[in-house]
Amino acid sequence: MNPPSPPVAAAVVCHAHPLHGGMMHFKVVFRAAKALQSAGLAVLRFNFRGVGRSEGAYDGGRGERDDAQAASDEMARRFPGKPLVLGGFSFGAVVGLHVGAADERVGAVFALGCPATFTDSTIVVDRPPPLDAGGKPRLFVQGENDPFGSAGALKALVEPWPEGRSVVIVPGTNHFFDGRLDELQGAVCTWAEGRPWETTGDRA
Repeated sequence: MNPPSPPVAAAVVCHAHPLHGGMMHFKVVFRAAKALQSAGLAVLRFNFRGVGRSEGAYDGGRGERDDAQAASDEMARRFPGKPLVLGGFSFGAVVGLHVGAADERVGAVFALGCPATFTDSTIVVDRPPPLDAGGKPRLFVQGENDPFGSAGALKALVEPWPEGRSVVIVPGTNHFFDGRLDELQGAVCTWAEGRPWETTGDRA
């Protein structure tokens, strides 16, 4: 997905857990991609291994991290010199945090519906995600009533790392942002329009 003008940055959006129906066509993933495109970014959605037409099988997060890294490498190849933005939804948010923190080319990360109670299916390679994203600017968008991480649970997790983070709680909705997808899309668009990869400091 390319913007009508030359892109200001390139982004990768990761989808939810492959074993629970996650795929690149999820509404949350599509809306996030549209929001980033509207803010002037070129965007890549992709299926993790074993999903849709992608070869392979679920690999407990290890291979999925490799998939996200490969997607980032591809966007860096397509748009050399452009900042990279990486993130995702649910399990994809966790993968995005891991990969985005480690890749020096990534200037900002985002996590949508980030699980606040980490389990074997969301930790990814036996450790919780780096919620500080290596000090990079990061956006968290969470449904107020998300059963995998309520507003209060998410805030308790991310507040120890205030620098560079922005938290948006979407009221009256769940993990999938049912009935509130416009608010989700607007939050991502507003954040991206601010070009967070060019800034530092507390954005809470």
